[in-house]
Amino acid sequence: MEWLKRINNAIDYIEHNLDSDISYDEAARIACCSTYYFQRMFSYITGISLAEYIKRRRMTQAAFELQRTNKRVLEIALKYGYTSPTSFNRAFQNVHGISPVAAKDIGNILNAYPAIRFSVNITGGSAMSYHIEKKGPLRIVGVRTPLVEDFETNMKNVPDFWLHTLTTIQFHQICNFRQNEPKGILGVTVYHNPDNIFYYIAASTDNPILKGMYEYEIPETTWVIFENDGYFKESVQGVFRRFYTEWLPFSGYEYAGLPDIEVYPVVEDGTIHGHSEVWIAIKKKEENI
Repeated sequence: MEWLKRINNAIDYIEHNLDSDISYDEAARIACCSTYYFQRMFSYITGISLAEYIKRRRMTQAAFELQRTNKRVLEIALKYGYTSPTSFNRAFQNVHGISPVAAKDIGNILNAYPAIRFSVNITGGSAMSYHIEKKGPLRIVGVRTPLVEDFETNMKNVPDFWLHTLTTIQFHQICNFRQNEPKGILGVTVYHNPDNIFYYIAASTDNPILKGMYEYEIPETTWVIFENDGYFKESVQGVFRRFYTEWLPFSGYEYAGLPDIEVYPVVEDGTIHGHSEVWIAIKKKEENI
């Protein structure tokens, strides 16, 4: 499958450059997607960030060299991109639980993280409830916060943005804005370019913009809509992971590269679970031909 081939080629690029500079932009180019999308897809599929994966692979290779060669710790640290023994020691201990010096002693336990290879596995897992709908332009109005291309940073900042927004008068205004489908409170990631990425907490509405709010229009597209019940953070991330690994490879569709939409019920009593949806824009593969 072509998308698996592209992402594995990106992993090959990373593997060939563990002892030199690794460009996230180049890895994303090889995978034929934006840097932000590549990091996001990687994290959802593997369960770890791209930065953490690269650190684990470098420290795995560093441990091998420490045990099979007479190279000094500083020499190996510099080889794998660490300019000081302190930063290398910290990264090494984080992965292996012991210092680089201790790793030279045969008998000490180390952790080896093999290179990732992406493949499709037939697991016979649980069903995914979904339906496909074609929708016209979708206008959202709400508040937003800037994101960065580092997906790991965004995973920390977005929950804080939700916690803050839930305490504001603007959140109640957004709740009252709900008119059009999808009618819940929406979490929407909008990627324009590396310097222009935003996460919106919004509603689908025809209402005018209020002070301190922003609008955005998602063009007409086809959506695959997944329904799920459970704790919001875990269930939504689980949907994205299963979309990439279980649904997309066999669907006859490709990811359309438009904003993804998380749809939540109105939460005013601190509830952190319930019925939610994930809307992902897709297009038929032949549309690219």
